[in-house]
Amino acid sequence: MGKRLTQIATRTGDDGTTGLGDNTRVSKASARPMAMGDVDELNSHIGLLLCEDMPADVRELLIDIQHQLFNLGGELSIPGFELLKDDALAQLDAALERHNATLPRLQEFILPAGTRAASQAHICRTVARRAERSVVALEQHEAVRAAPRRYLNRLSDLMFVLARVLNRHRADGSVGDDVYWKSERLVNAKE
Repeated sequence: MGKRLTQIATRTGDDGTTGLGDNTRVSKASARPMAMGDVDELNSHIGLLLCEDMPADVRELLIDIQHQLFNLGGELSIPGFELLKDDALAQLDAALERHNATLPRLQEFILPAGTRAASQAHICRTVARRAERSVVALEQHEAVRAAPRRYLNRLSDLMFVLARVLNRHRADGSVGDDVYWKSERLVNAKE
């Protein structure tokens, strides 16, 4: 790519518009920049998650996901362009199956809590859902390939599973667990 970004503060957005990759300018409040921003926020949260201790295979997966999210954001920034490839979704499906197979079946709902890494993974999950909703909102106004929506949907599922994996991972070798919801209804049903 070379030296693409030579000037960061261009001041062209001071009027409330932003430039897309095809050189058009749109309102920063329009659906496309909103979706792009949510994907960027998700990528930043994954970067924060990567600051935590985790299994090496999870780290490698998250780093690749960051690159795929950059592709997804690039695709959103250039109407009609394709950057996110089909194998990106296949990679999420494979990781989801592999990591979920290591976990005990859920008998109850779990809270978005536990270790700091697991809690951050839950934040990534919820931001992925918001990004997905933003892409769906964009689809109501403009043509968008299904790949970005599908990728974000699957990524949210994967982040839930990775949160559970990270709740079990301990640097000292011990095994942790999820934080289960204590529903009064469920407690009363057991009595």
